Amino acid sequence: MTLRAFGMNCTLTRGPAPSSTQKLLDQVLDAMSALGVETDHVRVVDLDVKPGVSADEGEGDRWPDLRRRLLEAQILVLATPIWLGQPSSVAKRVLERMDAFLGEIDDQGRYPTFGRVAVAAVVGNEDGAHHVTAELYQALADVGFTVPAGAAPYWVGEAMGSTDFKDLESTPKKVADSVRTAASNAVHLAQVLQKHPYPAPLA
Repeated sequence: MTLRAFGMNCTLTRGPAPSSTQKLLDQVLDAMSALGVETDHVRVVDLDVKPGVSADEGEGDRWPDLRRRLLEAQILVLATPIWLGQPSSVAKRVLERMDAFLGEIDDQGRYPTFGRVAVAAVVGNEDGAHHVTAELYQALADVGFTVPAGAAPYWVGEAMGSTDFKDLESTPKKVADSVRTAASNAVHLAQVLQKHPYPAPLA
């Protein structure tokens, strides 16, 4: 089975303007592509994703299509910038919309997201990457995703600095190494879960 990875860029910057978050997301997806994974991505801020916690918030809501693409993939890459030490408001909206998965657990205790892997990617110009990663991974695990071993790839610039990740002439080695590790471990875990799915806990 060919694995699919779906990237969700939660930048606040509308396309087609350059985005540091997109640059890091592209690197993670490229590393997965090199391992034979089909990849796709979206810049969420360009779409009308309504506030709410249901699977469909009505006319004009673009979340149902994103949800379908998410569930068609075996790997989710959730990429966000840091603002005020927090994930972006777009990332938080994505997580809020995933709350609907908790209402879709079947009578055997299986979540719709069981067997899917989630990776976070974080960029910013202030400290807080570990805090943001912790928030994302806790929420993603709550709604049924499995998190691979290894730290999430992230880049943070100098405190109160003005350099963005997209402006770097080259990617720092430690960031590039973490990208490869995250991609490799996510692909491996997704392959394992396809061959050995989670049991129905209430069976």
